Amino acid sequence: MKTFDVVALGELLIDFTENGTSVQGNPVYEANPGGAPCNVLSMLNKAGKKTAFIGKVGQDIFGKRLKAVLEEIGINTSNLIMDKDVRTTLAFVETFADGDRDFSFYRNPGADMMLREEELHEDLLRDTQIFHFGTLSMTHEEVRGATKKAIRIAKESGALISFDPNLREPLWKSLDEAKEQVAYGLSQCDILKISDNEIQWFTGEQDFDAGIRKLKSAYDIPLIMLSMGKDGSRAYYKDLRVEAAPFLQKNTIETTGAGDTFGGCCLYHVLKYGLENLDEEKLMEMLTFANAAASIITTRKGALRVMPEVSEVQRLMK
Repeated sequence: MKTFDVVALGELLIDFTENGTSVQGNPVYEANPGGAPCNVLSMLNKAGKKTAFIGKVGQDIFGKRLKAVLEEIGINTSNLIMDKDVRTTLAFVETFADGDRDFSFYRNPGADMMLREEELHEDLLRDTQIFHFGTLSMTHEEVRGATKKAIRIAKESGALISFDPNLREPLWKSLDEAKEQVAYGLSQCDILKISDNEIQWFTGEQDFDAGIRKLKSAYDIPLIMLSMGKDGSRAYYKDLRVEAAPFLQKNTIETTGAGDTFGGCCLYHVLKYGLENLDEEKLMEMLTFANAAASIITTRKGALRVMPEVSEVQRLMK
């Protein structure tokens, strides 16, 4: 038995999200703790799973706050490093009328980019059932090396590898470089969560099924989850293709963290059932639960601190 259900590596940052207007007519921004890998872990913690995070923040007011939030939630921070020289990464989020958003990153450099191979706690990576990562820890050479070493150690220790490309175009020197690193992630993972726009971008196919077929022919990925926003989600497993309807909310305010919530719920079900014997019924249960949880998050500012309880998700499903 492993100590941890899921260990994730990547970015931990502050999402500054719009929250009204000042008396002078200026936008007011709320400092929400964020970062896709930790959002995934936060959802898993709410579902009773044991998690740990590997990453780096600045030894500044934001970094100290982020560490305190993870500890408050119950995410293990033994390999969260405080960098005394480089500041915590910040992201300003502009929300559009339909709930979609755009990001402006302050990361030149940001502390999350500074994680190095020798700083990894290898015992954490050997003691987890699932290792999860994205591509923000692959935008620069040094942190990319740390990510690849972490994947290698986790794989050698028998962990399942979970990957979410989570493409953020402004953080890459070029989309060709981004595509190269996404391809690496696809070549390593057992579980893939990918969004509708990412599958179209990576494969060049507008039809999602055609894009998935292209992925499956190039990479041996046992389980692929496709998130389609307001159109729901799909799972592709062996010869199965299962689609679940969305839970549309009248009071959606933003979509930040919805994909991470969805991904965390899918990992929760992989932990529940294993990866070997999934069937149509289990995949539908997974997608329906994940869609419901993601819809709840769209009604809240931020994600990391406000993940829904399992009971709340189940009430919405009913």
